[in-house]
Amino acid sequence: MIYLNGRLVPEEKALISVFDHGFLYGDGIYETLRAYNGRVFELDAHIARLVRSSDMIDLKIPRSPDEIKEAVYQTMRANRLKEAVIRITVSRGAGNPGLDPALCPQPTLVIFARMFRQYPEEYYRKGVKIAIAETRRNYRKAINPQIKSLNFLNNVLAKIEAKKHGAYEAVMLNYRGHIAECTVSNIFFVSNNVLCTPSLDVGILDGITRGIILETAEELKIKTCEGIFKTEDIRNAREVFISNTTMEVMPVADIIHLKKFGGPGKMSRQLHKAYLQKVDNHIKQSLHD
Repeated sequence: MIYLNGRLVPEEKALISVFDHGFLYGDGIYETLRAYNGRVFELDAHIARLVRSSDMIDLKIPRSPDEIKEAVYQTMRANRLKEAVIRITVSRGAGNPGLDPALCPQPTLVIFARMFRQYPEEYYRKGVKIAIAETRRNYRKAINPQIKSLNFLNNVLAKIEAKKHGAYEAVMLNYRGHIAECTVSNIFFVSNNVLCTPSLDVGILDGITRGIILETAEELKIKTCEGIFKTEDIRNAREVFISNTTMEVMPVADIIHLKKFGGPGKMSRQLHKAYLQKVDNHIKQSLHD
């Protein structure tokens, strides 16, 4: 069952117009969320970021934050899901072809939920391979990565590069050659016992999981640095990991043509354990509420 513009409909009837500007131009925004034991983790933070993205492209979301929350849980219940990946998509809506947003009188809102399928255990036990992409991350004064938009071709091109190298993910540099982010994840590395990650000033999305990891590191008395880094800084790192809502904290074993790390490091294991504890605490608290 899919939530489409205010009602739940079977998947085969969840249809949108071929003139929807999300389809024609990638004009829209989205969020991906994860549910554990029937509770959506950091739902408020994801909806707040959805609203921020909508404001940045002058798109009015056709439901309030509270209505979106209820719609998310309605969709999960309708599909009898406890462990789930949820996606909220808002497009400009259907209208005559053309770039003027005024052509679309009503935005399209879609929410779907799928059963969460665990990543292979060996990804966490051994780590994954990643590669440095030639494709540069969008210049933030062209398409600001702080907008979580449907226009994802930049990331798709980098993902194609990664696959050609036999890598799981691609690290994207910004137009100045500074480390930015991966196609669907943020990147962290450990150097001289300091947890480092690219600053938002480089031109990246402020990942929800990224923020939790930095907060957790502070609680664990781990020094952190949000800075401007080049690939040479990662070459000198002791360990590397990537993060997002569904993968949580995933270790990197090899940056192809740059450096092998040989599996998860001590800090990534420590942070992943603490992250899962935060998830567990969140679930217990939300069930109590």
